[in-house]
Amino acid sequence: MTGAMIQLGTMMAKRMMAGLGAALLALAPALAHAQADAADALDSGDTAFVLGMALLALALLLPGIVLHHGGRLRAHAFAALATETGAIAAIVSLLWVMVGYTLAFGTVTSGWLGSGNAWMLIDLANVRGASAVPEIAFVLLQLGYLVCAAGLLTGAWAERGNVAWVVPFAGLWSLIVYAPLAHWIWCGGWLASRLGTVDAGGALVVHGSLGISALVITLLMGRRARFDETAETPGSVPGLGLAGTGMVWIALLALGAGATLAASDDAGTALINGQVAAAAGALTWLVIEAMTTGKAHPATLARGALAGLVAASGALGAMAPGAAMLAGLAGAVLGWIAMRLIRAAGIDDAADLVAVHGVGGLAGAMLAAPLIAGTLGGTGYAEGMGPLRQVIAQGLATGVVVAWSAIGTAIAALMVAMVVPMRIAEADETAGIDRASHGVDSWNLD
Repeated sequence: MTGAMIQLGTMMAKRMMAGLGAALLALAPALAHAQADAADALDSGDTAFVLGMALLALALLLPGIVLHHGGRLRAHAFAALATETGAIAAIVSLLWVMVGYTLAFGTVTSGWLGSGNAWMLIDLANVRGASAVPEIAFVLLQLGYLVCAAGLLTGAWAERGNVAWVVPFAGLWSLIVYAPLAHWIWCGGWLASRLGTVDAGGALVVHGSLGISALVITLLMGRRARFDETAETPGSVPGLGLAGTGMVWIALLALGAGATLAASDDAGTALINGQVAAAAGALTWLVIEAMTTGKAHPATLARGALAGLVAASGALGAMAPGAAMLAGLAGAVLGWIAMRLIRAAGIDDAADLVAVHGVGGLAGAMLAAPLIAGTLGGTGYAEGMGPLRQVIAQGLATGVVVAWSAIGTAIAALMVAMVVPMRIAEADETAGIDRASHGVDSWNLD
């Protein structure tokens, strides 16, 4: 009896194994097909292009920002600026991976913030949206935009910021101000989905928020010691600042092209538009400065180039090159006027962030409305949108960015200031100026 039961059990086991094997064989083609579909969805050329643009931008941004700001500030502040820039890049990178990316680009639910599906990057899609690029490459590209915005913000507290306040503030700013704006405009959030706001290259998300935040910080922190002595000087090493501007210029071009997520004619359009806009802005600012003051120096070209590029960023890959030239010219004119008004008001915008990025970015967002029109060689309006409706959408989004950036920046700044002071002691600041003026410890943090 026992032997019969064992024999029966053996037969049943063999039949189950045979059935399981048949099922696996039947399923194998389906699994192979699914893997093939996943592989086919990715394009190695597009992926390499996006990764290359992201790496190029990140490689240029850190030294570029240090030189761009440092060449226009007094020499004693250079080492502190370099330390702050590196520390900010480090903290925003960590926070971006931990929670920032999912807040900005997580699954859209309410339209206000992304869901928590991608915290610590644990649930990324095989491809990003309708592109042929893996989402992890998209994460890196978007980190480049954040490093650019947060790194350039160092100019807001130039020569007087306390590094113990700077680093945690930048981390909070990336979560409170930057991530929500990126979701609202770049991830199908409420400004994009309900209003139809467009921002191809960061006119609002990066530059508008950066400029308004810089204004708030400048007002909260106060002016530099002996501000009137250096308000009109081009900086300690002007040529160095222009070299840094060139790096930031190329980094922004790389980010704008990479944002198309394809090695295509759209990327080429973004590159040529950014280049001619920056060129138009540089020459326009140079001519205005020469006509009004009789002087021209490297900082003039630097301001103009970035002002032109920023003003074109709203419709970077969606307009014709001729329209990009007009945007660059307008950005330089408006930026120059804003710089003069800010200085006349006694506001210590040491790196001209408010004039170049704030005014330029907000103007670029509004210029996008007419410049993307098909009649001007642009890509045209989205379904259901027209010139008037696009102007309204851009105007409302501009107001939202201004309000959110100002309120969020003030909250983040004051929260950290409850623990550590925002700026160094005035005695330390003036001592640094005196040492630098006598050539002593000009490059020493101590």
